[in-house]
This record gives sequence, C-alpha cells and structure tokens, in this order.
Amino acid sequence: MPKKSKLKTPEWILEGYGSEEEYNKKKGIKNKKKIGKTFKVRECPECGSNQVNVVLTGEEGKGAREWECKKCKWNGRDVLEKELTEEEFMKYLDEHGEDVI
Repeated sequence: MPKKSKLKTPEWILEGYGSEEEYNKKKGIKNKKKIGKTFKVRECPECGSNQVNVVLTGEEGKGAREWECKKCKWNGRDVLEKELTEEEFMKYLDEHGEDVI
C-alpha cells in the first residue's frame, strides 16, 4: 500500500501573513480558480460586440492570432476575453437575446 503524503503548511502562513488574500496581493498573484463550470466570452474592444471571429491567414498550423469583429469590421490581436460562471453566462445570454435550449 502506498504511503500517504503529509500535509504541508501553506506558504502564506510560513511567511507570516495574516491571510491568503494579503499574501497574494503582496506577491502579485491574481489567478483565482473559479469553482464549477466556467465559460469564456470574447468581445470586440471597439464596440463591445460578441460577434468576434478568428482570421485564418498564413501557413496551416501557424496561428496568426488575428481577430475580426463582424459588427464594426475591427481587426486586431487584443480581443477582450471574459471568464464567466454558469449563472453569469446565463444572464449574459439573456441580455444579448440569445435563445437558451
């Protein structure tokens, strides 16, 4: 039977911080995993539309990472990406008039 590993004291306690949030703030750690299902939504930085598609150019297999907005014809690389929980995503769909099956 394999040996169980021992629990390790978290770094924020070892370094003397009062809470994990304080430790993350001082160290510049921003990623906090969301619990449950998450959905990614891409939006145009110009008009805020969600009708954004990737542009396929160049050789096959080499991603150009270019994006195009179908609404305002914007082209660029820095598209806005939001990560929503399931509840936030359902609200988002309701606001944009999308049909939910």
